Amino acid sequence: MTGDPLTSCLGITMKLSERLTRDMSVNGASGQPRGQGESVGQNYLEMKARLHRALIDRMDLTKLNLLTPKQTLAEVERLAKELLATEETPLSSYEREKLVEEVRHELFGLGPLEPLLADPTISDILVNSPYKVFIERGGKLERVGVSFNDNSHVLRVIERIVSTVGRRIDESSPMVDARLTDGSRVNAVIPPVALDGPILSIRRFGAEPLRMNKLIAYGALTKDMADMFSKCVQARLNILISGGTGAGKTTLLNALSAYIPDDERIVTIEDSAELLLQQQHVVRMETRPRNIEGRGEITQRDLVKNALRMRPDRIVIGEVRGEEAIDMLQAMNTGHDGSLTTIHANTPRDAIIRVETMIQMAGLRLSENAMRQQIASAIHLVIQVARLSDGKRRITSVSEIVGMKRKEVVLQEIFKFERRGIDQNGRVLGEFRPACARPHLLEQLEVCGLTLPPSLFEMTPEPQALR
Repeated sequence: MTGDPLTSCLGITMKLSERLTRDMSVNGASGQPRGQGESVGQNYLEMKARLHRALIDRMDLTKLNLLTPKQTLAEVERLAKELLATEETPLSSYEREKLVEEVRHELFGLGPLEPLLADPTISDILVNSPYKVFIERGGKLERVGVSFNDNSHVLRVIERIVSTVGRRIDESSPMVDARLTDGSRVNAVIPPVALDGPILSIRRFGAEPLRMNKLIAYGALTKDMADMFSKCVQARLNILISGGTGAGKTTLLNALSAYIPDDERIVTIEDSAELLLQQQHVVRMETRPRNIEGRGEITQRDLVKNALRMRPDRIVIGEVRGEEAIDMLQAMNTGHDGSLTTIHANTPRDAIIRVETMIQMAGLRLSENAMRQQIASAIHLVIQVARLSDGKRRITSVSEIVGMKRKEVVLQEIFKFERRGIDQNGRVLGEFRPACARPHLLEQLEVCGLTLPPSLFEMTPEPQALR
């Protein structure tokens, strides 16, 4: 084994070896506090820790870059099987394969979370403690049997995630937003803010974003509504997507962005990059937190201002949450039509009030009337999304802003989701129905040569039922 690039040197620097060995040490636990694990589980974890330490001692990490990822994994698997052959504890073939796979996850992945990340049906992974891991599947939370060795094990996984995106987490900065390589959103909190140990939340995003046809099939909206959204995006209307946490705002934003023509220059601005736009001409920017010296922060407002100098056809903001709201509105009012963004709010009216509050955060001395005029002239459409009690995400309201009346922004609802109750299986019953005879936005569509059939907005007795 002395000739291959991975094992030609026995061990690495003592400092790194000692640190990794210390991190992987177990406390006689099997994924549970001491005293609760069975002896078989304890032996298994001890064996995994020994295997991990032995692999670290046998590998020369400085030469990993000479191998392809496939070669690296194959070499680790070969070394692990050689080391297991020296173990006295009898293991079945399945147990050996499982042990090798878990150690590989510890070395190159996110440890116990790797099997969960490989499951496409899981939308959220929530680590409340080393021994309490929950997932969301189909809109419902459930506890899984995955566990970590201890708090240090969770912290090591968190550090591995945040380091890949150039962020940090420590006692002076105990909260962080980051992302995985597939775009999944990550939030982590550690002590002293987290009282019971590190907390990790992962919002999953698939490698391929959900398209509008999938959302229609899932009952999030109707085809008629999707047709209207398509024409609105093509006509460069400014659209605000409103909803609560986990309601599907980013998913809908991705779906709407697919209607943007491929020959337009799109600039995206996000706190943590997660948008998956498919156009060729996309420029992505992400905020940056303060460094350890308290300097170097780049806010969304900074990025919005800079985006205006980048000759954008469209500006897409992942979520407006602060003083950048005023810059966003001014961009919409000065020739950058067709912008898309999301906001946290429970109703379209609440979304407008939140935008007003964010404008005030910028410290500008604008009267209420001036703020509302900015909003009324900039935003054309407000789409409200929600996660209902059965776990399904649906568009519950589509409203247009038609101007000002008595110093108030006037909203007119175009479509709404009418609930009729809950069936015996807990599924929310309801229908999508048009809420007005003729939206004002039809005039803007006609100017752009786009039309929608009048029947689309006829308030017929028979609603558009969900599939």
